[in-house]
Amino acid sequence: MGVARNLLLAVSTNAWVRERATKTAFVRRSVSSFMPGERLEDALGAAALLQQEGVGTILTKLGENLTRADEAEEVTGHYLDVLDNVSAGKLNAEVSIKPTQLGLDLDKELCYRNLERLIDRAASGNNFIWIDMESSPYVDPTIELFRRARARTSRVGLALQAYLRRTERDVEALIPLGSAVRLVKGAYLEPASVAFPRKADVDENYFRLACRLLAGNSRVHIATHDSKLVERIGKFIEDNRVPRSASEYAMLYGIQRPLQRRLVASGKPLRVLISYGEYWFPWYMRRLAERPANVGFVIRNIFAR
Repeated sequence: MGVARNLLLAVSTNAWVRERATKTAFVRRSVSSFMPGERLEDALGAAALLQQEGVGTILTKLGENLTRADEAEEVTGHYLDVLDNVSAGKLNAEVSIKPTQLGLDLDKELCYRNLERLIDRAASGNNFIWIDMESSPYVDPTIELFRRARARTSRVGLALQAYLRRTERDVEALIPLGSAVRLVKGAYLEPASVAFPRKADVDENYFRLACRLLAGNSRVHIATHDSKLVERIGKFIEDNRVPRSASEYAMLYGIQRPLQRRLVASGKPLRVLISYGEYWFPWYMRRLAERPANVGFVIRNIFAR
């Protein structure tokens, strides 16, 4: 399983494979299982349908590591429009951004200024901004960015990755701030010195971190599709009488739909992350890496043209 996952993560950054795969009909059909479409309108429509089912959403435009300031400006303007559309449509939808979409690779101050514009717009519409976490070299600058934003407003949260060995320390440092945290497992190719290589170790670390956050934090997103972890963490919430407002389950559009339906039917708060945009191939490979049994089928179809 580890070999298959690493292969998919390595493929996610290969430009030649991306060029070939994105023109393959099979891959384009397959990716539609994980995203409602490439346009913002597709994402907003899916969010409206999920809201009718009692499910909240998070909207994120795919793409990262932008190389020009005008691209970062364009993305910032796009997310301002997203927030306006969400407000106008009275959608229970938040927004998640990657710092490199806002110019982190170019200039930290440029990135922060763009983030400021988003959190101010979110605050004016009673909404919320999530800062996504990228690969391990970005952890320190992303936490720094979050700390600055959190000093300005409580309407901002941060994703943390349970597969990183350092995350336990980061959790302890952020809890005193009353930080909202979306706890994910992690989906980048990292060395064993940085991230736990064994799934069992990642799962156990996820459970420990989730319990610690739930015991001492204001808002936690339990972002996993692992039904066993969902059950274990659910029992912790019940046994410790964690307030309903302190946590939400968070899952990806199109993944573990039966589990999503069971959570909603049992009255558990659920928020689904909806991704959209044209730059979907790296994200798609990372999603497949979470289900590595599919690797042979997918690779055969990519190279069968």
